[in-house]
Amino acid sequence: MASALGMMGGTFDPIHCGHLAAAEEARARFHLDRVVFVPSGQPPHKKEYPVTAAESRYDMVRLAIGSHPNFEVSRLELDRPGPSYAVDTVRTLRAQLDPETRLYFITGADAILEMLTWRSPEELAKSCDFIAVTRPGYDLGRLEQALGSLPGARVHLLNAPGVDISSTDIRRRVVRGDSLRYLVPTPVVRYIAAHGLYLH
Repeated sequence: MASALGMMGGTFDPIHCGHLAAAEEARARFHLDRVVFVPSGQPPHKKEYPVTAAESRYDMVRLAIGSHPNFEVSRLELDRPGPSYAVDTVRTLRAQLDPETRLYFITGADAILEMLTWRSPEELAKSCDFIAVTRPGYDLGRLEQALGSLPGARVHLLNAPGVDISSTDIRRRVVRGDSLRYLVPTPVVRYIAAHGLYLH
């Protein structure tokens, strides 16, 4: 039986329980042998806030997934110079895998809508399947319309619990001094506090 690998890329600034719930739901639903979290090194699209240092984001992912036997974190984008493009990451991962391994790119449905603006979307669509994580009530028509101009794209919808949590909201909660309990894994909450992240 061919193996299946899930890849979850993102800024993870910070990683939160919504990311973990989506990854676990994808692992169970699509029978993934493992899920690799790939924190972005230099996000190619300008963010509306200063992105936390890559090493800190990597450490938070490592702490968040530490107890899960099927989750791992990769330094692939952190150790590669220049902007982090999904197509380069998928290409590198593909080269490391058995040709029979099915590769699933796990990301939010909104990110799939932006895929046409990414570098080499046609190559990306041919290299892997996509798991589009949606929120309840999501307008699937927008997704189908966007994918219509990317023939051959294999997209699977996944309605995962807890994905309404957002990193943006977590950062705002830190500024306000609000509790992060049950929103962010406890080791990550401690890391944020110990390093004074998101206070400025």
